[in-house]
Amino acid sequence: MYRWRSMTHEERTKVVHWRSRLGRPLHSPPHFGSGQRHYLITAACFEHEAHIGYSTDRMNAFTVALLSTLQENSISVAAWVVLPNHYHALVCATSPMPLLKALGKLHGSTSFYWNGEEQCRGRKVWCNTAETVIKSPDHYHATLKYIHHNPVKHRYLGEWSDWPWSSAQEIIQALGKDECERQWQLYPIDSYGADWDDAEY
Repeated sequence: MYRWRSMTHEERTKVVHWRSRLGRPLHSPPHFGSGQRHYLITAACFEHEAHIGYSTDRMNAFTVALLSTLQENSISVAAWVVLPNHYHALVCATSPMPLLKALGKLHGSTSFYWNGEEQCRGRKVWCNTAETVIKSPDHYHATLKYIHHNPVKHRYLGEWSDWPWSSAQEIIQALGKDECERQWQLYPIDSYGADWDDAEY
């Protein structure tokens, strides 16, 4: 992955699919107290409309573009999920500002392209991106679980490991599903992130 910045879009797409097939994680373990910080990055479509989920092709293309942006502007990506109307990512960075700026550009370019595709020029597609500093190892692991369980929370499916637009399979390949479930029993998320990405919010 050291060649990521010099790869073409097509090469990046192939690498993402290849790493997913082999279970190669796109993340590294947390190192608290190293001078680096972990952040939960969250962005939702305006009024929670399912602009990302317009089609499977759009979900796939946006996932590749998002991962490219995350990889280019953070030290590592611990977890991520893309849903039809929002996304979350757990990243490690020295500062969130370059990543937030890059995500703003991604939102601008996707808004322009999607509005043209749907003949909706001038439509607002995205809300602002928010970042939350991860404060402890417990907070980190709860966030990891929250991200991977997000499709279940929003009732897209019943099993967190089945969602194709997330790092779930990478985590399973790295730790094993039983170990994931065992660890996550320690980090309940019943009230974690309440109303963050609900349509009523």
